[in-house]
Amino acid sequence: MSRPRAVVAGAGGFIGEALVAALTDDGYDVVTVGRTAAVRWDDPAALAAAVDGSDLLVNLAGKSVDCRYTDRNRDEILRSRVETTRALHAAVAAASAPPRLWLNASTATIYRHAMDRPNTESGGELGQGFSVDVARSWERAFFAGELSRTRRVALRLAIVVGDGPASRMLLTLARTGLGGPQHDGWLPPHRRYRGIGDEPTGDRPPWYRTRGRQRFSWVHIEDVLRAVRFLIERDDISGPVNIAVPEASDNRTLMRTLRGVVGMPVGLPSLRWMLEIAMWVLRTEPELILKSRWVFPERLVDAGFRFAHTDLRAAFAEVERGRRVRRSGERRRRSARS
Repeated sequence: MSRPRAVVAGAGGFIGEALVAALTDDGYDVVTVGRTAAVRWDDPAALAAAVDGSDLLVNLAGKSVDCRYTDRNRDEILRSRVETTRALHAAVAAASAPPRLWLNASTATIYRHAMDRPNTESGGELGQGFSVDVARSWERAFFAGELSRTRRVALRLAIVVGDGPASRMLLTLARTGLGGPQHDGWLPPHRRYRGIGDEPTGDRPPWYRTRGRQRFSWVHIEDVLRAVRFLIERDDISGPVNIAVPEASDNRTLMRTLRGVVGMPVGLPSLRWMLEIAMWVLRTEPELILKSRWVFPERLVDAGFRFAHTDLRAAFAEVERGRRVRRSGERRRRSARS
């Protein structure tokens, strides 16, 4: 018997590489889609052929948000998500044997800045501004139209802890002495966070007096893979699904944890204006650590899913150990070459 086929778009990223390996281990024949993958976005015939007859479709495509929100980057962040989702939608709609399940990446950033209660799929409130508008447009493209033979699930991912860009940036802040609590507050007006897309919301950067108490929802990369496997089996679940550990941390706890992991005894508290400078140097945005992302995985918990990795310190310690092992290996290789 032939192996089931999984099509994974955006397989070259941090989550995509881990997912391809996991699906391969699970017995899938994995076909990747990307600019330089086995199937390219500029070849709609090949894309349609890959999707037709597949058992599973997973879309993780999209430019990384670990960048400055220049006009060019803003446009590409939106385009790379919406246009790839629309291309896959057309392929699924045209297929004679469409995939049984389509999992499409989304983000927990779609919800409002929340410090009073967690956002659930049933009772969560959507926010405003650039990142929220990107998520809204992404999900509108995904859930558009009727695909009666394909179950669709939007993965509203919290910050994924593992050897990825978000974890590396946070650990870098702690190592450089900026591992104190981050305080949001007033900032000079700018247009980087203004709304985008067909229905833009928000025209100025939001700010809140958080005092380092903004919430930090996260999920370990291995629990992302476990959640994907769970959703494959549970054909009664469709629509948006929050993927985050049930108990969110907060910024003060997060930064104290990171300082302990990297062995930095002190961490300077950072005001918003200080973070604007530091993040400009790191070529990313303060939104990652200043927005209060507080989500609860109501649908997964109600369905019986249990997260295996809920210890924040253990999760980041694993990432740091991996970094040290790689650096040690690089030093040995350089020494051997010399």
